Amino acid sequence: MYGSVPYDSFAPNPNTRDGKTLMAPAQGSIPRGYSPLHYGPGPQEASRAAVDLKNPFEASEPVLARGKVAFNRYCSHCHGSGGLGDGLVAARFPRPPSLLAEHAQGLADGQLFHIITHGQGLMPAHGSQVAQEDRWKIVHYIRSLQSPARTAQKGTP
Repeated sequence: MYGSVPYDSFAPNPNTRDGKTLMAPAQGSIPRGYSPLHYGPGPQEASRAAVDLKNPFEASEPVLARGKVAFNRYCSHCHGSGGLGDGLVAARFPRPPSLLAEHAQGLADGQLFHIITHGQGLMPAHGSQVAQEDRWKIVHYIRSLQSPARTAQKGTP
């Protein structure tokens, strides 16, 4: 292998059945590090995801730290650094909902993950920009932002 001369991508290849060097992946193959998500966009699929999908990560310091980095990179420009919907984009566009609101707190982790992946309302899909692992970590970070609000709503100190 060290001394072998590689074929050009589009050059003919006498060693393959169809004579092509560049070949398509085998049907049904899944790229390394990718897990297919069998949910489409829309509220019905989000409801199904709420029931079926569970966060594979435990809420730990490293997970929350990575979730915060990803949230600040992909979410804070609209939702604000505290999740209140007061990001810079909200100054010129319709304000996104607060992630601390009662409605957002009532969403299941799988539903939040689905919304990040496929978008909802005016929020675009972020599935192609944010790694699946980071989307789950963002969900944990959102829950950490919601924790003080949940405590205040219950009336506990």
